[in-house]
Amino acid sequence: MRTLYLQLESGAAGDMLAAALLELVPDRDATLARLASMMPPGVELSASRAARGGLAGTLFEVTVHGESEGHAHHDHHGHRDHHDDHDVPDHGHHHHHTTLAEVRERIGAMPLPDTVRADALAVFDSIAEAESRAHGEPVDHVHFHEVGSLDALADVTCVCALLAEIAPDRIVASPPNAGGGTVRCAHGVLPVPAPATANLLEGLPWRGDDPATGELLTPTGAALLRRFVSGWGSAPVMRLVAVGCGLGHRETPGRANLVRAMLGEEAPSAPGGPNGRVVELAANLDDMTGEDLAFACERIRDAGALDVSLAPLLMKKGRPGHLLLALAAPERADAVAAAILRETSTFGVRRTDCARYELGRSVHDEDGVRVKRGEGFGVAKSKPEFEDRARAARAAGRPIA
Repeated sequence: MRTLYLQLESGAAGDMLAAALLELVPDRDATLARLASMMPPGVELSASRAARGGLAGTLFEVTVHGESEGHAHHDHHGHRDHHDDHDVPDHGHHHHHTTLAEVRERIGAMPLPDTVRADALAVFDSIAEAESRAHGEPVDHVHFHEVGSLDALADVTCVCALLAEIAPDRIVASPPNAGGGTVRCAHGVLPVPAPATANLLEGLPWRGDDPATGELLTPTGAALLRRFVSGWGSAPVMRLVAVGCGLGHRETPGRANLVRAMLGEEAPSAPGGPNGRVVELAANLDDMTGEDLAFACERIRDAGALDVSLAPLLMKKGRPGHLLLALAAPERADAVAAAILRETSTFGVRRTDCARYELGRSVHDEDGVRVKRGEGFGVAKSKPEFEDRARAARAAGRPIA
């Protein structure tokens, strides 16, 4: 199984994650050029070698209309921050503000693969929802700084595109260090983690640091981790293939300000008993429309569910209804259960902890189509990824079969 492990001892920001992942691809220059070609007009990308705490790594830079957001808008710890206008430090710059709808429109106009676009949209939706809850205003009223939103857009889409290229079967991370103390923002001094970041950490493991540390985890970093990480804790046993270091924009005395990404292969499990764990979360629903159910399933997946399914039921008084069944990794079960309670009409969720037989997984590229292979328990099977097949079919003007 191809596994990506993220070490987050110094927290995370979008640019740090992008830099770490960029070190894992075979041809960094070609990949960076391809990412740059996807950006909106006026947005330029660059990557350079530097060091933090004596460790070498990559510094990922986004320039918007000639202005480096990394230098213009630092948060307390020197990560590039992408809060909305409530929480961005005021450095005397006067930028236009951008709504979530405008950010979604920009992402829709970018030449991104469908899976990358969907991931990027989901990340921005989660940031806007967290900001909305933090400041008590509708999501549609959340604003992003014009330069900050383009910078965040570049970081998020690059991380999503790099993960699609690296194609890990699963992503595991150490609980992120959110930092400590306070951070000075447009509203004044706020506690760390900042309100939006705290909302994005709901249901996830994390830790703090001493008050002198300041803010280590930005909302963008938290939203990306929430979207992609399926397991939390120490590194799994695996054969390392590549290691990448993504650097923050400020060198902090006594701390290596970086994210380390380690790509490796976990050995397929030997035949025998169950080799994994999964949680089943279930609820019976008899008073939701098909449209509302579809939306709820999407939000439950965003919360970290491995899979969400619906089955028809005949309920009390002869009412037609649905059984909603979500599968989640044990460490994500509470967050997924909370999403079911929040997004559906149910008053309760049933939980069943299950042992699971899992095939060891790997992904291979065959003529531009990713093929997923599973092995174990005397079984070997493979299947091409549907989105890649669909893209190839559209490009060739041929049936998907």
